[in-house]
This record gives sequence, C-alpha cells and structure tokens, in this order.
Amino acid sequence: MQSKYFSVGSVVPWARAGFGAVATQAAGVAAYGPRVLDELARGAEPDEALRRVLADDEKRETRQLGAVTADGRAASFTGAACPAWAGHHVGAGFAVQGNILAGEAVVEEMARAFEQTVGPLVERLVAALEAGQSAGGDKRGQQSAAVVVERVGARSDSREGIDRICDLRVEDHPEPIAELRRLVGIWRSWDAGRRAFRHAESGRHDEAVAAMRESLEHDPDDALRLYNLACFESRAGRRDDAVAHVRRAVELDESYRELAASDADFDPIRESLAQL
Repeated sequence: MQSKYFSVGSVVPWARAGFGAVATQAAGVAAYGPRVLDELARGAEPDEALRRVLADDEKRETRQLGAVTADGRAASFTGAACPAWAGHHVGAGFAVQGNILAGEAVVEEMARAFEQTVGPLVERLVAALEAGQSAGGDKRGQQSAAVVVERVGARSDSREGIDRICDLRVEDHPEPIAELRRLVGIWRSWDAGRRAFRHAESGRHDEAVAAMRESLEHDPDDALRLYNLACFESRAGRRDDAVAHVRRAVELDESYRELAASDADFDPIRESLAQL
C-alpha cells in the first residue's frame, strides 16, 4: 500500500499465514484488520467477513476494506462516503482498493500489473504499487508505503519462529514506492543469504553456495557475503572458488584476513590460504 499518510504500514495491512490478508483504509479502523482475519479463520467467506465486521459501524460508509483468503478468494468494500475517486477491483488472489485517487485507472493498472508480473508475491505487490502510481496514484501525492507477506511454514524454517517473511515500511519519503523497491532488493538478498545458512546447517553445501551467489546479485562486492560464500564453497569442495572469494573479501575488508586464519570452515583448503 501507499498513501499520503504517515506510516501507512502501521495501520492498513494485516496478514495471517494460512488464512489471508486484509487492508483497512479510507476512514480506516485498524482493529478491523484482526477482526476480519478472525472471521476468515472461522471459515467465513471474504465478503461475509467484511459484512460482519462492519455490521454495527454507523460510519461504515466512510470505510474501505479488502480481504483475500490464503486460497485466493477475495472481496472489497468501498463505502459510499469515501472521498472520490474511490473504488476497488477484485480478482483471483487479489483485492485492490483506493480512495482520493486520480481515477479508476489507478486500481485497474494495479490489478493488471499484479496479474501480469511474474515472480515472488513481494515483487508482484510492489509492481502493482508502481503501476498505480504511474496511473496517477493518490491525488494528494506520496508519503509512505509498505509491503507485508506471510508464508505457512516459515516459522519452522528460521529461528525467529514466525510466519512473517517480509515486513518492509517506508514511513515518510518523497518517493516511498521507489524507496520500497530499493528495500525489497535488499530484502531479497538477505532472504537468499538466510536460505544459504539453513542449507549449510543441514549439510547441503552446494545448495548453500547457490543461495549465497543469489544473495550477492544485489551487491557483488559485499565483503561479508563474499566471505560467507567462500566458507560454503570450501565445505562444498570448491577450492579455487573459495580461495578467490575469500581473497576478494580480504581486499575489500582487511579484517577478514585474521578471521579466515582461524575459521574452521576453511580447514579443507587451509594450505591454499597460506599466501592469503
């Protein structure tokens, strides 16, 4: 989401792995996010979940909500008193809505971009924001943006113990979507690095090497990631690659010379590092 509103990510997006995601906006009530998720968890259809939460709200016509279940069912509500232009577009696996927009083309372009973009959900969501902004976005301008993704099973894949895999926020920025795109690039690199360590801990050293190389795509001269790649390559029996990458890490940051000298990951290639 993006808005001419400070810290939109702290009030609009809500997600619960295995059940769905909710956006509550316009004259939004943040508490509606968890309530809609509770309704989805109890088995309500998305449109029914929205109706139940709004049923006793005397100001419901000023509200705007969207809900998508984990299996792709979706619904939106745009109250008649939401500031123009206000409306929504619902499709398989998504609900896009907005108010005080430049026009209907904003939500139409967001829907088109989401459906046509190939890649991880994070990429598709940011692509939708970019397309909406290109179509005019919020008539008031830009200020904050955010993206949230949860995945069932993520809590068992990492030491954090939660299913939230991505939670990025730009609280106040002249071009928050562009800044969010930059953060997503960093996040993808970090996420690949995290996968690399999980593979290494399980003894899958070749997979660790592949994931760490993916992590380096964002910044090929990141000394820490080069060093970690060399560690995995050493364990995988890729002596020449490991030597080359640890040498490059030392060129970029001299502190890695001393670290490599006592790092057990390099025991398989210790003789080759003698002239490091």
